[in-house]
Amino acid sequence: MSQFIFLIPTLSVLAGALVLMFMSMSEKNCVKANTIVSSIFLIIALVFSLINVNTSFSVQPYSEYLHNFLTFDSFSNFFGILLILGTLLTLLIGESYLRNRDYFKGEFFSIILFALFGMLVLTQANELITAFVALEIASFSVYILVAYNQDNSKRVEAIFKYLVLGAFVGAFFLLGVVLIYGATATTNLYLIANFIQESQSADLALVYIGVALVLFIFLFKIAAFPFQSWLLDVYHGASTIVTAYMASVFKIATFAFFIRFIVDYSASIIDFYDPLFIVVIVLTLIIGTYIALAQNIVKRMLAASSIVHTGYILLAILAITYETNKIVNMEAVHSLLFYLVAYLLTALGAFGTLSYINSKNIIRNSFDDFKGLGKEKPFLALLMTIFALSLAGIPGTVGFMAKVYVFTETIHAGYIYLAIFAIIASIISIYYYFRLIAVMYFYPAIDDCIADEKAFNEKSVSTYALSFLAILVILTGIGSAIIFFIPSISIDSITASIQIAISSLFIR
Repeated sequence: MSQFIFLIPTLSVLAGALVLMFMSMSEKNCVKANTIVSSIFLIIALVFSLINVNTSFSVQPYSEYLHNFLTFDSFSNFFGILLILGTLLTLLIGESYLRNRDYFKGEFFSIILFALFGMLVLTQANELITAFVALEIASFSVYILVAYNQDNSKRVEAIFKYLVLGAFVGAFFLLGVVLIYGATATTNLYLIANFIQESQSADLALVYIGVALVLFIFLFKIAAFPFQSWLLDVYHGASTIVTAYMASVFKIATFAFFIRFIVDYSASIIDFYDPLFIVVIVLTLIIGTYIALAQNIVKRMLAASSIVHTGYILLAILAITYETNKIVNMEAVHSLLFYLVAYLLTALGAFGTLSYINSKNIIRNSFDDFKGLGKEKPFLALLMTIFALSLAGIPGTVGFMAKVYVFTETIHAGYIYLAIFAIIASIISIYYYFRLIAVMYFYPAIDDCIADEKAFNEKSVSTYALSFLAILVILTGIGSAIIFFIPSISIDSITASIQIAISSLFIR
């Protein structure tokens, strides 16, 4: 029974997906009912995940059945909590958006939980084929979410581009697995790591090529250079709430597996790819910044800015193995995980606020459409301002602390000029984030976007969820030094959880 507890969160999500799938057969179930059922299963999964949140552990339950394909440890539990909480908040934030669109049926909620199931398995994967299957379960679910409401031509175009490119890059992953298997005779990550440590560099040629091919799908999923071209059209074409899910939860899940792959199993050879990472980081920052500056549509600007944040996250990955003896730089891993937490909260909040603003009949797309929002709807403008400030890395927000950690570790790793370049990109980003803030507060509203006072219910489930995110962004930015009676939502508590998660990676 004790082993079964580790499986309950994942199985709860799978059970919820199946229940919602059967519920979708009835047209009587409304968005509210589906949201409640989804939330119940997600809360069950979250509660069981939180049981071991302060314990460092690493187990492989039912090894005679699962054959050590999955590892349940504090690391996967940490990301499981983030993914489950992120999915729950996505559904709560999107309640108003989904309720006001007739085409969202029960199967939409089922697909989201199937996507989450794939992501949870991906964070637990201890074997390359298992990781690929889990990634494809999540990816195909996201493909369907992007194309939901096929009457919208933009979504059809978005899914076509995403599906074709995703399938193409997926082939590289399989080819990389074949080459790694050809060299090591295994796809188990632990056995691959042992082979790398015991072999001479001359015996690792196929492994180096195979890892490079596996990294291709990683760069594609996170939209780093040269695989960033799909992101703008897909994010813009998908429903705004789906975009929020992709930009936050799905991206975090992708990073989870590759952090395990890099830190726990291939740290001794990953510095071989440092020149590649440097080129990718520089071009990702340049291209992402250029695209973000050129956008006149807020959703596309946020999408382009996510490319820039990908570059910041890759900085921490670059700093992981800078030491000459190839020992993992634990502080860099810590900064990486903290940045992922910060990005999850902020990106979900920004896109979620955008989805709520566009949940009614009046649609705001361009910067001009947001003019006067600060006077017309001050609460929504305040939420968007908080998330924009965090994305820009302004002090007092979690985004600032995350950037400080990442840039500091990049400098410690010896990449001073790269850190300076990233800081310049961060300074430039202030322009396009503050441009949004400026039009909300310093310009009068245009007539076409003046909404009726009753158009928004600022006491809805969506606004409560967004407010919760905004509070987290502020509290984790200033810590509990001021608000001392809420110590559990501070930088120190997040740091402690991250340290426990990292320590479990090295339990054998």
